[in-house]
Amino acid sequence: MTDNPDAILTQLPARLKAARTAQGLSLDAVAKLSGVSRSMVSQIERGESSPTIATLWNLTRALQVDFAGLLDSAPTPAQIEVLRAAEVPTINNLGSGCRIRILSPPEEAGKHEVYELLIDAGGMLDSQPHTRGAREHLTVSQGTVELRSGDAVGSVHAGDTARYPADVPHRIAATDGPVRAFLVVQDA
Repeated sequence: MTDNPDAILTQLPARLKAARTAQGLSLDAVAKLSGVSRSMVSQIERGESSPTIATLWNLTRALQVDFAGLLDSAPTPAQIEVLRAAEVPTINNLGSGCRIRILSPPEEAGKHEVYELLIDAGGMLDSQPHTRGAREHLTVSQGTVELRSGDAVGSVHAGDTARYPADVPHRIAATDGPVRAFLVVQDA
């Protein structure tokens, strides 16, 4: 946020109005959603009144905008986070002849996990059941795997994608040379 409170007060009316119009909301609609009177919303947007923190909070909730972002002096520049190949976390001790590269960010653990699987010829990844309702989406980019999910068995070739329950014991085994695959785990 900016260190200049005057800058905040001069930018706030336009930012609130822009947020309201971007959502196609009238002054009346914002008043109903926020509990702030229509006349007060109008005065704030025109810069004729400075809102209290409580009023500003109610308006940002009604407009579904970030409170801190509304007060920032400049938009946050786009950022690109790059993990070099050597920095990607890797698991080498699950299954046999299997290396797992963790591609998803740590905060996604248990929700939406993305992995690259590198399985040697004859290797496999044997998994115990994940939480109830968990699913996996496996895309093979090189090789062929035998996929087991509970009692179901299928063959997945390069270019194929398989979706299956992961809340039962499941196995991915390389059957025809080494395998490279991408695995997405939902609700693990």
